[in-house]
Amino acid sequence: MTEPRTRVVSNESLFDRAQAVIPGGVNSPVRAFGSVGGTPYFVARAEGPFVFDVEGRRYIDYVQSYGPSILGHAHPAIIAAVTDAATGGTSYGAPTENEVLIAEEMTSRVEGLDKIRLVSSGTEATMSAIRLARGTTGRDRIIKFAGNYHGHSDSLLVAGGSGIAQQGLVGSEGVTAGAVADTIVAPYNQIPEIDDTVAVVCIEPIAANMGLIGPAPGFLEGLRAACDDAGALLMFDEVITGFRLCRGGAAEFFGVQPDIWCFGKVIGGGLPMGAFGASHEIMGNLAPLGGVYQAGTLSGNPLATAAGLAAMLHLTVDAYAQLTAIATRLGDGMQAAFDKAGVDAVVPRIGPLLGLFFTAEAPTEFESAKAAADNGVYPRFFHGMLERGVALAPGAYEAIFPSLAHTDAEIDATIDAVTEVVATL
Repeated sequence: MTEPRTRVVSNESLFDRAQAVIPGGVNSPVRAFGSVGGTPYFVARAEGPFVFDVEGRRYIDYVQSYGPSILGHAHPAIIAAVTDAATGGTSYGAPTENEVLIAEEMTSRVEGLDKIRLVSSGTEATMSAIRLARGTTGRDRIIKFAGNYHGHSDSLLVAGGSGIAQQGLVGSEGVTAGAVADTIVAPYNQIPEIDDTVAVVCIEPIAANMGLIGPAPGFLEGLRAACDDAGALLMFDEVITGFRLCRGGAAEFFGVQPDIWCFGKVIGGGLPMGAFGASHEIMGNLAPLGGVYQAGTLSGNPLATAAGLAAMLHLTVDAYAQLTAIATRLGDGMQAAFDKAGVDAVVPRIGPLLGLFFTAEAPTEFESAKAAADNGVYPRFFHGMLERGVALAPGAYEAIFPSLAHTDAEIDATIDAVTEVVATL
């Protein structure tokens, strides 16, 4: 009798198959390893601070789905919430109690955030928020900052950070001149000229898509004042920072309140969900109350709201203190390893968020961040860490995301790996 053959799956074979049926072999460009080289690992499963690839290798994971897995992968409370929700059906096209509960949870945490509208992604949130701002003000133009990434809607894709920067692009083919004619791009950390044609100024309050760059002292405050003077709205894109920095997000962290917020990642607990929100007055312009239309078949999906609510209920003040302590220990350890080896590198930390630049000074805007990303060091460091079982994002423009599941053991192993890799740089 012939023994059944064991199916052998490798990262390389899966990538070959993927490239035959998926453009570039991936469903989001950065995953193709284009900016670091090599073959991407295909994840088979994840648990806590770890991911496991299809070949059985385990990695200490600091991608954490680019931010949503703040509790760590496959957290029992989230798995239980999703499992329970799924037994009642996966989508209804009708309102649910969890939509109300998560909206109440979010608005209770953020001063000035009176109402939210749930959507299915961060891109959808920012796209809809721009329409709402234009409808509210009756103005057309928007201002964004070079290196800030607000998703892939046409009017916001110009001069974006993160994935588009890693592709070596300044925009995208297929975006018409008319689509970006009303988009003004300004340097980050410089207050632009805002006149009475500008509907909204869009900003990542912490730029986390060109490495990690914080706002200079007075920048957000000055931007708030300039918008007030011009009658323009200020929009915080908190898809990354929202409910990760602290209980009330960037507005609480910096003491500056925008007019419109956009959220994603953490609020979905690892499932696709985004949201945008504002005051009662501004949100009153949104259909069905007002004339600004927005809709979505899967908006407020019952699985996503269950996961997001479970995640947020674990994010107490103490949890944020613990997460910041984890990030501090990791960041300080990495910086010490670089300094001891005499390698030019900075590991900026803002609250529980970390960045990494292979340069002597921390960048303050996109051009200096781009110079650091283009110097060729990050790909070597990335692969050195991956070989030692530590997974960072496959691109120099991404942040580092520690989770509440990362213990001292994982942090120590990571710092040991950094020490070994920097000796080879």
